[in-house]
Amino acid sequence: MPNHYDTAAVRRFIDGLVDRITSEFQPASRLNIVGIRTRGETLAARVENALKQRGFKHIGRGALDITLYRDDLSEIGPLPLVKPTNLTIEIDGVPMVLIDDVLFTGRTVRAALHQLADFGRPSVIRLAVLVDRGGRELPIRADYCSLTLDELPRDQRVKVKLTENDGADEIIVGPRNAP
Repeated sequence: MPNHYDTAAVRRFIDGLVDRITSEFQPASRLNIVGIRTRGETLAARVENALKQRGFKHIGRGALDITLYRDDLSEIGPLPLVKPTNLTIEIDGVPMVLIDDVLFTGRTVRAALHQLADFGRPSVIRLAVLVDRGGRELPIRADYCSLTLDELPRDQRVKVKLTENDGADEIIVGPRNAP
């Protein structure tokens, strides 16, 4: 298994997610794309742009900050950094693709689903992730995934870097304590 995926690989992975989304949803239909902050939000913007290039015209986009919905909030520290949730789109009855960079335990997705319930009820929610690293603690799976890693040991981490956030597109798999 490679421990580094470069810009070209990340581009292929994102294109793969878009391919899977376009195989299920029609360009003339309404579709919401919602990213989980921080890199899920960035990926959602890229997916939205790619879908528009493929003829999708009725796309709503939003972002979730799930910090206050986490079940481990007390472990984060006394002053967690909370960014705004941006869901100024119609939620009820509209299909949604929820996007995040890495799927690990499933707890982030659980928090996102819990938060979404406070805003409305999409007709369907599909989960798209760039990387599934295994290690699930909850019965959650991705509908669309570009890179599936075998169960990584807990001392390993998957770091997704995106140009908008980190200055480069890459995915690094390695020891948790590495820089």
